Amino acid sequence: MIGDMIAKVRKEKGLTKTELAKLTDINIGHLTHIEKGERNPSHKALKNICRALDIPYQQLMYTYDKQVSEEQENYGFINNISYNKVLAVSNLHDFINCPSNMPSASLAVKMNDNAMEPKMKKGDYAFIEFNSLLENKEVGLFSINNKILIRRFVIRKGKVVLKPDNKDLEEIEVKDSDEFYIVGKVLNCK
Repeated sequence: MIGDMIAKVRKEKGLTKTELAKLTDINIGHLTHIEKGERNPSHKALKNICRALDIPYQQLMYTYDKQVSEEQENYGFINNISYNKVLAVSNLHDFINCPSNMPSASLAVKMNDNAMEPKMKKGDYAFIEFNSLLENKEVGLFSINNKILIRRFVIRKGKVVLKPDNKDLEEIEVKDSDEFYIVGKVLNCK
């Protein structure tokens, strides 16, 4: 997945592989292998690539060693991973213990609604793994039109639906016109 992200950003920035290779002092053949997913870049190489692309290193680091499934590729999952945005937190509560069975958690987000009841109640903490690939029906943290939500990620008839577990709330069908990002996977809500 990291190679896909590098290729996506490089193309969005209007750079050729040759130009990126020169900016990073990485052999073009090696860069081609990285973009095809045949090799992972070293951390030093990834930092150089991010510097050349003028994007934050950590956002791509979250995609390291992750593989895109055929269903995720067909949906175009890579287009909804943010590489140049970070989650803004306006209210810090405290540190909480991270359960040992969730070692990849990046942060904990307090549920601000009852959308995932009965599994997660308002006020419970959701442990989030950033930029994680979501399979159909997994729970994630999303940004849609500048609103942050925790919902179930459902692919239905080629469309993405953000579905609450709480039957009293409505589903949200993601439209092409929506500004939609997958922030990460919720680890403690199956």
